[in-house]
Amino acid sequence: MALFKKDNKKEDKKTMLQNMGVTRTVVRPREESDIRLREDRIGRYFRKYLNKFVFVEFSEDFMERSKAGDVMRGVPVPLRRKEVKDFAGGDGVSMLVIAENMAWVMGCDPHFKYTDDYVKILDKLYNHKLYEGLMKEGRDAAERGEMDNACIHFRASLCMQYDYLHSMYSYARACRVMYENSRNEEYIGRFKAEALDWFELLTETHPRFAMGYYYLGYSYLNIGLYNKAVLAWNDFLKFTHNSKDRKEIRHRIEQLQDPCRIENGCLKITSGRYGEGVEILEPYLQTQFKDWWPLHYYLGMGYNETGRVPDAVAEFKKVLMINGSHLETMRELLAIYESQEDKQNIRKYSEKIRLIEEAQAEEQAQQIEETKKENKRLETEESQPLPKDKIEHFDLSEADEITGVKTDAKAGDAEEAADAGDSADAGADAKAGADTERKPLVKRLGKK
Repeated sequence: MALFKKDNKKEDKKTMLQNMGVTRTVVRPREESDIRLREDRIGRYFRKYLNKFVFVEFSEDFMERSKAGDVMRGVPVPLRRKEVKDFAGGDGVSMLVIAENMAWVMGCDPHFKYTDDYVKILDKLYNHKLYEGLMKEGRDAAERGEMDNACIHFRASLCMQYDYLHSMYSYARACRVMYENSRNEEYIGRFKAEALDWFELLTETHPRFAMGYYYLGYSYLNIGLYNKAVLAWNDFLKFTHNSKDRKEIRHRIEQLQDPCRIENGCLKITSGRYGEGVEILEPYLQTQFKDWWPLHYYLGMGYNETGRVPDAVAEFKKVLMINGSHLETMRELLAIYESQEDKQNIRKYSEKIRLIEEAQAEEQAQQIEETKKENKRLETEESQPLPKDKIEHFDLSEADEITGVKTDAKAGDAEEAADAGDSADAGADAKAGADTERKPLVKRLGKK
């Protein structure tokens, strides 16, 4: 009987994270969390750098002398074209150079045929902290504004250790910086999706890391998911020790009270709970949100479905006063006029819809052509460093608190990271002013 009671006590005991208020237990399958297995949305923009490499194999004599010879056999290793002559001429190429080349190839394409082999080789030649050295190289590149270089090293580090906090955080932030500094819609969409997914994955994998929730909240805000932003920021407030950030985020949450309620009203409309949605949204017609066209659009839908057709027509017309080319609103009006057999308005809105569809089709075709040209450039030309005013500081001090590992040392060469005796906590303090530099750009509230 005593043993039975003891077992029950064990079952009732909370984990440390549960005691701290972390209740999420999301565990993604490996194929969704490992960069070597998951979909690569943005690899197309880095594969151009693979053209710099040729692939050669070591001699049998070299492999017999190398401690990694057993895993090198049959594996082509990458050399930059300028290194081939030294390799073939007998002068030799440093293994550190080859290790960096392997890192570049993995970072450019984590799905590369020999990525798994490169990971095994590097793991055998150097100690497990090589992924930390790759992260530092990436961070230093980001500090110089060399964002392709930074991303490639973060991705290589994640190939070595797929759940490494510092690289997950840095990679997500680098993707965010890159889409904020582009005008190419496809590029922006791919990098935005990648950043959001990795911020989500970061908070799921390392739920005590406050800055993951900080940036995740802003990511949700920038795509109009106000309730999700507030949920992320509430988690941020649980774990951050930065009083300035706490004040900032509390202010943001306060600002989002009404947008969250409006979002809830819109969700009620789209889920078919029209009366509840109308009840939530109507009071906002007399507020600062009266110029927000989605408010009128969803109210129009709610009115129409609850039999208040004249009110629906009035709201849909307000939408068109604010957003004159909103096709869905015109289609709603056309459907109403068709049900009323109002021939004049049927002709009017049918013609408007036709003209706008033609104009949009022409504009879309032009955008597609421009995007193709820009994609070709992005996929073939090397990127230029960001201007100084666009560079962000990658502060990792809060991650250090979680892991107990200092990462503020400037990255040396790969040999330093490979040396088992190196201390990871050497180096300079983080740059002053990081708090203000890291803040993301935010869409004005009420914008979709």
